[in-house]
Amino acid sequence: MDQTAPRHVPPIARKEPKRIEQLGRVRVDEFAWMKDEAWQQVLRDPKVLRAEVREHLEAENAYTKAMLADTVPLQAAIFEEMKGRIKEDDASVPAPDGPWEYYARYELGAQQPIHARRRRGETDREQVLLDEEALAKGKPYFRVGAASHSPDHALYAWAADEQGSEYYAIRVKDLATGEEVGPPIDSAYGDFVFSPDSQWLFWIWRDENARPSKVFRRPARGGDDALVYEEADEGMFLGVGVASDDSHVLIHIGNQETTELRLIPSSDPTAEPLVAEPRRVAVKYSLDHWSDRWVIRTNDDGAVDFKLCVSDAAVPAKATWRDWIMHRPGHYIMGFAAYAGHIVRAERVEALDRLVVTARDGAEHMVAFDEEAYALGLEDGYEYATTTTRFVYQSPTTPRQWFDYDLVTRERTLRKTQEIPSGHDAGRYLARRLHATAPDGETVPITLLMLKDAPRDGSAPVLLYGYGAYGHAMEPAFSIRNLSLVDRGWIWAVAHIRGGSDKGWGWFLDGRKAKKPNSFTDFIACAEHLIAEGYATKGKMAAYGGSAGGMLMGAVANLRPDLWGAVIAAVPFVDVLNTMSDVSLPLTPPEWPEWGNPLEDPAAYDVIAGYSPYDNVSAQAYPPILATGGLSDPRVTYWEPAKWVARLRELHAGEAPILLKINMEAGHGGASGRFDFLKEIALDYAFAIWALEERWRAA
Repeated sequence: MDQTAPRHVPPIARKEPKRIEQLGRVRVDEFAWMKDEAWQQVLRDPKVLRAEVREHLEAENAYTKAMLADTVPLQAAIFEEMKGRIKEDDASVPAPDGPWEYYARYELGAQQPIHARRRRGETDREQVLLDEEALAKGKPYFRVGAASHSPDHALYAWAADEQGSEYYAIRVKDLATGEEVGPPIDSAYGDFVFSPDSQWLFWIWRDENARPSKVFRRPARGGDDALVYEEADEGMFLGVGVASDDSHVLIHIGNQETTELRLIPSSDPTAEPLVAEPRRVAVKYSLDHWSDRWVIRTNDDGAVDFKLCVSDAAVPAKATWRDWIMHRPGHYIMGFAAYAGHIVRAERVEALDRLVVTARDGAEHMVAFDEEAYALGLEDGYEYATTTTRFVYQSPTTPRQWFDYDLVTRERTLRKTQEIPSGHDAGRYLARRLHATAPDGETVPITLLMLKDAPRDGSAPVLLYGYGAYGHAMEPAFSIRNLSLVDRGWIWAVAHIRGGSDKGWGWFLDGRKAKKPNSFTDFIACAEHLIAEGYATKGKMAAYGGSAGGMLMGAVANLRPDLWGAVIAAVPFVDVLNTMSDVSLPLTPPEWPEWGNPLEDPAAYDVIAGYSPYDNVSAQAYPPILATGGLSDPRVTYWEPAKWVARLRELHAGEAPILLKINMEAGHGGASGRFDFLKEIALDYAFAIWALEERWRAA
């Protein structure tokens, strides 16, 4: 018997061609049948999934399990390594709020945290507010979204998703009695807020298409829900919040390019919300109240990387805005936090973060660090009348450090360093920042993490990670997961491609809509630069990305399959043309500003059709590919990776395996437990090793 002949036969999906005519263009989808037309019901109850679809997904899972059978010990080893880097009985740094300090902690072996509080200054007595581990017991999936105490410290509310579908149930309990008050709120978005007087709970309803579309107000201790606001544009997301000085309840309305805020004065929480500044397409703004004025962050008037304005008006319409912190190209203002005497803004310059503190008298100073690549972020707190802010510092080699920072004296107090129980010697590792040149001449940053003695002759295996969408930057952060590859001699690389905000908001604008292909060519340019600089070898790199980064994986697999020895596409958004043409799906109308509207815009149709991974699979040899998904995922539906894998198998001209793994009990974020999630990462990493070592040839 030929020992190199595959012993396992992949599932072959039946073909049922569906002809789709759109804007005078025609496409044929042979695997459209994989979409269960009752997908809304499947999100809430996966047991109603159509039998033939379930059978196909289970066959795919069985095939993947069989193909990767010899990696089971490796998966277990990687999992144990990652788990060994987690302090099992870890706890957050307590956040003070009046007479109490609030925190979360884990028991030994627990998958989910306990939320608790203690009297300020005390360390030996605590009150448990929410025990997620107990609530999750016996459930295949359990995840808490928002969880918060009321401003008077008498109530505690939390939103829990028990399916992975992101339909949450909100519950409120009395902290004096421990009993729940009022019936739970069902079909909710995972976002809510108490009014500053603690009398009301503002929450968001998620409709039958899983879109947040209405804001309701309910008495905090239970009662009838009152409609506060209904959004008529199904392309908008909703959020709720409270101003830092507790002066207003805020309703956030927006998508990727346009925002609007509505204000409810805390002195009259049942009042009709007032529009701050009416929405204008492509104008984004956010705001906060700073005791006697509003501070507005906006990209209006051509401020691509944003500026800060102030307004003294009761309702801060655009006509009342005055420029305060001027726009400077390349100095991206990511956001700000307001305290009674200071504003702290977060900026990013050349893919490095910094904090700038501005006092009421206008005096400024900067908080920054000196490593070649690092991440710096503000951490939310509860108190406004304080001179202390908290930030988290980390780098690819440096575990997270939590600092309390005195805004007046500029003193830094280290409150916590991320503990690595199995040990971590930062001196063993090297982090580097490189710059690749894209086809149009732009320079694309690359962050590397490797052992100091790793060879630089192209012999080390490389994993290149990318995302490039929605303006999300890939921060050069510390990861307990990546070390499992680096310690095996791998080089971990992150490509800071366009579509993210790594080099400012213009970096995002240059990687969306008609310019989306820049994300793909940037990623390829990073791979080619690593080869040219001796860090990598063609065909010996693993490419890795998830969600919109999974689209990136599909695109670069189509464009340059020769570069990769493995492609890992986690919950990949690969059926772009069909999804952006399906108005029933939760994210389609809200995401037209990101991708374009192929239902109405022929140019957008043609751009998407030119790169959509599913539509551009061709008869060529592909590298080994692992695609993963979640059955109850409302963001990237399970049928996207399933259809993509089916078409890849049909047209693939090589021998490398194409694998699909669908989590039948989870959604977009994968498994909900902190350890179960690591098992999914361990599978991804084991696949990368298995693929680059070409062990699949004997599978």
